[in-house]
Formats: sequence, structure tokens, C-alpha cells
Amino acid sequence: MKIPRNELVRVLDKLSREMPAKKFASEAASYLLSQNRTGELDSLARDLINYRVEKGVVEVTAVSAHKLTQAALGEVKTRVKQLYPKARRIIINQRIDEGQIGGVRIELPGRQLDLTLRSKLNKFKQLTAGN
Repeated sequence: MKIPRNELVRVLDKLSREMPAKKFASEAASYLLSQNRTGELDSLARDLINYRVEKGVVEVTAVSAHKLTQAALGEVKTRVKQLYPKARRIIINQRIDEGQIGGVRIELPGRQLDLTLRSKLNKFKQLTAGN
């Protein structure tokens, strides 16, 4: 019998909090494979992210050219808190992208906040192009 998606999301959330990340990923993948539900992976991931946001847990990825300082992480957290004022817990994952010039891009559930230098330069270029 196929478990409904909303119930599966609740189970995945519980398991993700109880297991190390690698074990959770392996268990979830094994289940999806055994139930022939691998095509649902992307939508399940989105549903899980949205479920966690509803429960006050917001997980974001901060993409920058270098590892962020504690002060920069604090600023990211402040920005996220502005967008999700009901968040009780904010988890910030860092990813290095050496192709970035500077600044940070914050990948949020369902959207992104681009605070990179390249983005600011492109906006400046658009504003001055008409003059």
C-alpha cells in the first residue's frame, strides 16, 4: 500500500532529525527505490522543506566565494529572520563558489536572495544603461 505523500513527509521529517544525514539519505533512497517512487524525489524534497518551514525550521544555503565569517553568518541569519519572522530555528549551510566575485547568495525555500557583487553590478549597469 502506497503511503500518502503528506504522511510520508511527516515520517521523513522525523527520521531526518533522528538519523545522521548520510544514513537518512540512504534510508530515504532505499524506500523510494523499493516503492518505485524515485520520480517523486524532487517534489518530496520541496514538500519536506515547506513542512519544516511551517514548523518553524528554515534551512538555507549561503553561497559565497570564501567561507563566511561569524559576522557574515549573523547577517545572513538576520536577513532570513526578516523573511521568516516565525522561524524558531534557522539552519545555514555554506557552499563555496569560487566563481563569485564577492557577497553572498542566499538560497531559501522556494526563492533566493542575491546579495552578490555581480548582482549589484548588473543592477547598476541596468540603471545607467538608459542614460
